Amino acid sequence: MKDLTSVSNTWGDGKVIDACSIFGMMDTSGKCFSGRDITRAIANMHDRGNGLGGGFAVYGLYPQYPDYYAFHIMYDSREGKTATETFLNEYFNVHHSEEVPTKPVAAIKNPPLVWRYFLDADKMAPDCKLSVDDYIVAKVMEINTRIEDSYVFSSGKNMAAFKGVGYPEEISEYFCLEDYTGYLWTAHGRFPTNTRGWWGGAHPFNILDWTVVHNGEISSYGINRRYLEQFGYHCTLQTDTEVVAYAVDLLVRKHNLPIEVVAEIFAPPLWAEIERRTPEQRELLTALRQVYGSLLMNGPFTIIIAHEGEMIGLTDRIRLRPLTVGEKGSMLYLSSEESAIRLICPELDKAWIPMGGQPVIGSLKNPLGGKKEPVAGGVA
Repeated sequence: MKDLTSVSNTWGDGKVIDACSIFGMMDTSGKCFSGRDITRAIANMHDRGNGLGGGFAVYGLYPQYPDYYAFHIMYDSREGKTATETFLNEYFNVHHSEEVPTKPVAAIKNPPLVWRYFLDADKMAPDCKLSVDDYIVAKVMEINTRIEDSYVFSSGKNMAAFKGVGYPEEISEYFCLEDYTGYLWTAHGRFPTNTRGWWGGAHPFNILDWTVVHNGEISSYGINRRYLEQFGYHCTLQTDTEVVAYAVDLLVRKHNLPIEVVAEIFAPPLWAEIERRTPEQRELLTALRQVYGSLLMNGPFTIIIAHEGEMIGLTDRIRLRPLTVGEKGSMLYLSSEESAIRLICPELDKAWIPMGGQPVIGSLKNPLGGKKEPVAGGVA
């Protein structure tokens, strides 16, 4: 077999720098489907990973608890679980809790305890100046920074992340994901390059209902992290991708920016290109670079961002990591490789490769029956 390391990295330091696999699929009609096909699709890109990280995000899987935040928490010790549950009962109303069902998988070794809690924030003090979502974020950060052996890795409503150390198809089997249904799924197969493979460091990364899976490297992680810390976010999971999830939450939820503008912050045009734009575009793009320069995502990346009702694909401005888009009826697919899409949907209506830095956005049909079609966005 050909040595892929020597092909992809001529520096000889052992890194495979074009690996990792990502996949997303969404039924824009809102119809739910099982985890079977996305597991097959991400497994088709098995060679892009090395078994040190795999994971999935699912939307629409908890219809029985639609109004409660679903915390998925990993515990490395019983003491961590006891301390965390004491904290949860102090600051939240916990309506239901249980261990996340799993089944034995030979390749999964020494997994942490994984529990889920369905809760509300009605215990928030009446004079608290935080919004409910900000309260949730603050408490997630508090657990992840102050309670030992405990990590909240999923905290949205009617959605969840499932992840760990293993190939994604092994993680899917371990968490019995064929037993779940959702209208939107994303998946990731990790090939750690600069950080160790561990359960909390697998993708997706999440805050509230935002999830991110990523292929590439965020070399601007340091300045991105320091900027986000000014707004109360703390990066504790030892993987560069974590900053993307928090940055999206800050920009979209707190600063009310549309995702097309967020794309221009993460993957901005070069200054020379900005100078060639219309005066209105130059003014906007210059302002974004000046105000949000610390959230520019430097380095090669392809990301799939998801939240309630929407899935977005985005690459860096010069497309150093691949992304293919496919459509079939109401289904939208995003993938590192077209072969993974064709495996589960051989006859696509349309397939294309988006321009670097331009988001592809798929949304649920709106209540009036219209649909926001998957489009390549950006500043018009």
